[in-house]
Parts: sequence; C-alpha cells; structure tokens
Amino acid sequence: MSTPNQYAMQDPTKQYPKPEFDEQPQSAPGLAKAMRPKPDHGEDSYKGFGRLAGRRALITGADSGIGRAAAIAFAREGADIVLNYLPSEEADAKEVVALIEQAGRRAIALPGDISEETFATQLVRQAHEKLGGLDIVVNVAGKQTAQKSIADVTTEQFDATFKTNVYALFWICKAALPLLPAGATIINTASIQSYQPSPTLLDYASTKSAIVGFTKALAKQVAEKGIRVNAVAPGPIWTPLQPSGGQPQEKIPTFGEQSPLGRPGQPAELASIYVFLASQESSYVTGEIYGVTGGNPLP
Repeated sequence: MSTPNQYAMQDPTKQYPKPEFDEQPQSAPGLAKAMRPKPDHGEDSYKGFGRLAGRRALITGADSGIGRAAAIAFAREGADIVLNYLPSEEADAKEVVALIEQAGRRAIALPGDISEETFATQLVRQAHEKLGGLDIVVNVAGKQTAQKSIADVTTEQFDATFKTNVYALFWICKAALPLLPAGATIINTASIQSYQPSPTLLDYASTKSAIVGFTKALAKQVAEKGIRVNAVAPGPIWTPLQPSGGQPQEKIPTFGEQSPLGRPGQPAELASIYVFLASQESSYVTGEIYGVTGGNPLP
C-alpha cells in the first residue's frame, strides 16, 4: 500500500484501500506486520510541528493500531514515550521503538498485562520514574472477541474484556492522577460501539459504553485541578484487533464497507486527534468524546 500524503487535499473515499480484503486469521492479540494490506500508522506520512515538545507520555497498546499511531505522532511532536504492550507483541513494539528513536525522542518499553492490577499500577509509577515525570496518559489497549450469541460468551471472556478495557483504565487513571501536574491530559479510547453496538460484540460494546461514562465523570472530577480528560471513539479501523478474533473471519473481506466512506479507517487517520487532545491547543476541551467513524455520527 502506497502511503497517501495526509496534508494534500484528496478524495477520502479513495485515500486508503477499500474492501475486499483477504481472510487473514491470527491468534489474539495479533500483529500488524502480518496484516494484508499492512495498516498505515503514519510511519511515512506523519509530520510533527513541535506541539508536544518536552512532554512525557504513557501509551498502552502502543505496539500496533491506534496506540502505535499515537506513539509515532507524539514522538514527532516532541514527546518522550513509555510504551506498554503484551510481551507477545514484542515484534511490533520493536518497530515502534525504532521509529520513536529516529524522531530523536526517548522510547521506554514496559511490556506487561494491564488486566492485572499490580502491573497496571506499577506501570504508571515506572513510567513516571523513567521519564522524570508524566503529563500525558493515553489508554488505548483493548480486548475484543466476537461471539454470535450471549450463550457463547463465557464468564472468563466477559471478565477478561472488562479487566482489560475498564478495570485497567480505572487502575491506570487512579495511579496517575496524584502524579499529574496541572495542564496534564488523559485520553481514553471509546468506540462507535459505545453508541451503536454490534450484536457480536456484546461484552466489548458494554465496556466501551462504560468508558464514555467514566471519561465524562472523571473529567468533571479533576477539572478544578487543571487536568483534562477526553476520549476518542473510532469506527471500523484496520488494526490487528479485527482479524485476531475481534470480528468473525467472514466479515474481514468486507470490513468497513458499510461506513459512508466505504472503507475502514487507518490508524494514521486518528493520530492527529490524539495529538490535539494531548496538546495545549485543546485547552478548553474536557469531558468530550471525539468520533472518527467514517461518516457514522455519534449522538
């Protein structure tokens, strides 16, 4: 896939590949390097303008997908990054570390499972220590497993989805807030599933609805401290989450086709939103949910 120039006017319906795609099953959590076509995270397209110069960010799910796109963009805007991901995602994570270092910024890899409270809390403390401070927290990592019936959703799956998507968010934010200075930002990742849930994503959609409520409530709670909390709500985005069980395999060939733009979004198309919410340019924005959905508007 050739990399579009994101700064040149063009037809968004033709900017990136459209269905049909090949079926391409992967074991969860999946790797970006195994996808066809490979996702665009902004590796060759994102240009920085110094909007996050001197900032220090913790990003979960930073090995691939939306988290990787945010990490690349943040580094090119001048931020140092702590990357969190699962140990099985090391191959993708190494690529991100190299890209951050090529941008002249620090990349500190802290792999581990944020669905475990002890690790999630330690992750925040270690990020703060290794970066010499912390002023941006980006919660992207998520678990999504499609099931056709509620009868197929085991208690184990339901619990694991909530632990990864909601509990980890709670643990990370709770640990981070005492360490964050005025002017810091927290960016969570909701979904169009928060508002328009698919029948095959019962547990995932429920967690994403919880993230919307969590974000709005926390934003009001910490506003007086000068800390802002917002969320991004993506639509169908071409990431390893999809072919590794996030969608039924038969839906992968036409993934994103039903959006008004007729294609899935690429992670690079979300990077600038995360940068905006992390930067001082969004100083009067808190408690908001930003949709990046390909034309399916949020309420």
